[in-house]
Amino acid sequence: MNPEIASLKQYCNSLVAYNRRKSIEVTIGDLPMGGSNPIRIQSMTTVDTMDTLGSVEQTIRMVEAGCEYVRITAPSLKEAQNLAEIKKELRKRGYTVPLIADIHFTPNAAELAARIVEKVRVNPGNYADKKKFEVIEYTDEAYQAELERIREKFSPLVKICKEHGTAMRIGTNHGSLSDRIMSRYGDTPLGMVESALEFLRICEDLQYYNIVLSMKASNPQVMVQAYRLLVQKLDEEGLKPYPLHLGVTEAGDGEDGRIKSAVGIGTLLEDGLGDTVRVSLTEEPEAEAPVAKILVDRYINREQHAPIAPLHESPINPFQYNKRQTREVVNIGGAHHVPRVIADLSEIDINDYRDLKCIGHFYLPEPDKWRMNDQGVDYIYTGSKPVNFMLPNGLKEIRDYKQWLDAEDKINKMPLLSAEEFNRAEDFHPDINFVRFSIHELNDDLLVKLKSVKTVVAVVYSNNTHAMAELRRIFFMLLQQGIDVPVIIQRTYSLMPEDNLRIYAATDAGGLFIDGFGDGIITGVSGIREKEEQLRWAEVCNKTSFGILQATRNRMSKTEYISCPSCGRTLFDLQETTAMIRKRTDHLKGVKIGIMGCIVNGPGEMADADYGYVGSGVGRITLYRGKEVVKRNVPSAKAVDELIELIKEDGIWFQPEAVENE
Repeated sequence: MNPEIASLKQYCNSLVAYNRRKSIEVTIGDLPMGGSNPIRIQSMTTVDTMDTLGSVEQTIRMVEAGCEYVRITAPSLKEAQNLAEIKKELRKRGYTVPLIADIHFTPNAAELAARIVEKVRVNPGNYADKKKFEVIEYTDEAYQAELERIREKFSPLVKICKEHGTAMRIGTNHGSLSDRIMSRYGDTPLGMVESALEFLRICEDLQYYNIVLSMKASNPQVMVQAYRLLVQKLDEEGLKPYPLHLGVTEAGDGEDGRIKSAVGIGTLLEDGLGDTVRVSLTEEPEAEAPVAKILVDRYINREQHAPIAPLHESPINPFQYNKRQTREVVNIGGAHHVPRVIADLSEIDINDYRDLKCIGHFYLPEPDKWRMNDQGVDYIYTGSKPVNFMLPNGLKEIRDYKQWLDAEDKINKMPLLSAEEFNRAEDFHPDINFVRFSIHELNDDLLVKLKSVKTVVAVVYSNNTHAMAELRRIFFMLLQQGIDVPVIIQRTYSLMPEDNLRIYAATDAGGLFIDGFGDGIITGVSGIREKEEQLRWAEVCNKTSFGILQATRNRMSKTEYISCPSCGRTLFDLQETTAMIRKRTDHLKGVKIGIMGCIVNGPGEMADADYGYVGSGVGRITLYRGKEVVKRNVPSAKAVDELIELIKEDGIWFQPEAVENE
């Protein structure tokens, strides 16, 4: 093992046993966070903060939906002052929910709000620093002088919070790191962590500890690495184990927003990190709490899961992405292949061309041809129910080993073997063979054979409640044994609500892809009787698999939208605008478009978007190419057309295909 990796401190209590990190308890009104308290759920209002009754009514809807804390933006003194009126009206109606003031750029608003509400949130990237995308070379003396300037500007807020018993979240955002941090640390998880630690050290010097920390990013991979590194750095510096607020910024809406949020938040929850969760969706804020609750409730009594073999050291660097190196087997594994999507159709009688529509393969009878969309699966697994017609578009069928042995065509069909069948089999496909096993079947004999049979692809599964950790333990074993077999991650669930499926699968498989594990994915639901429902769920599972690969940046199959969840600063109808932009651009596979309601969530928060659509005033939009302003003050009525013209100028626009009738 690389000694540098071996010497890295562990970022969580255990990589195999669920064991929630014990943080200090923070007082937030009458609802404490951290310590032995449950993981709390929160969200943020979208109504103008000056609209007192509108803010109160929305806050009540959020509380009724499950929010335990409510955040409200306070971009200036007048909004900060009006928090008192909002709080007064809520208390009058019998609601004691703790309120959090969201602060950007304005220390005087933070200092006022800290006297009114139970908690303030500050962003180190723009509270005392600036972001103009300038690269400045600092000497150590000049850098220290900047830290002294920050101390002078930030200390008054700390003293007010300490005096009034107000909590504080020091919330770093990947997209709004200051020019000073960027110049020294770059656009990295380490820069995110250091940005927060600079403020935290000031708090500890002033003996103020009522603090929550966050490391948000729109890229779940960056977000996960930053939180892990933060925990490690707190321990390394001997700082207190502060509670963690988990969230993926600008996750978007619908199924994409839920999957992206679960990939980031769920990965950390699996390792016992996190004391409060906010899911950021471009939807009404009361839609966020139920999604967060699905994520959080999964860990009630998780400690009672079946034991997993202990692990004394991690064979990977958890703070940096490294794809596990595997051998190439046909189009799976190796350095150049994207992870493959396999549809589990083993419980469905596939006897008509139309049955494949649910997995992205469409038969068009009039021209008598097949069409595949961007989410057409690569393989189907039919188990013991083989398909009796020719498959389209290079689609390959995987059958149970016994059915494969009886097949007339053993070349275009592939076998799936159990561990027992694999260990005693003599007849193999010449190019590719799938072997399915759990950690309990991974004995020395199987390890030897996985290493020696070069045509094998592993399919790993788990029935453990703590499935992600058990599956990760398999990957660790393969790494430690030097076995480079490609691995497909399989998760099969019993029937449940669609949101639960997306969130569970995105956590279980997404967390593995975040760490560089996995050469393919199978998501399935078992126990459905009616064929129509089987096909519908096959489509849900297929979209979920592709969504997980997209969210983990392993395989881009559609346009990605980095859209903020809207707040009182938003300068246009964010949900309507996002829907309109999606309608015009959702065929641009792999293009990332940032849609931000105001300049606070502007060029920085869009992070790695290719194009940006940012509110700059009432009825006015600023367009970006990357982080560069291209057009300012574009009227809203023309802004989407101008965005499309910008994409056309770059030569990546194409007309969407007309969908032919079936």
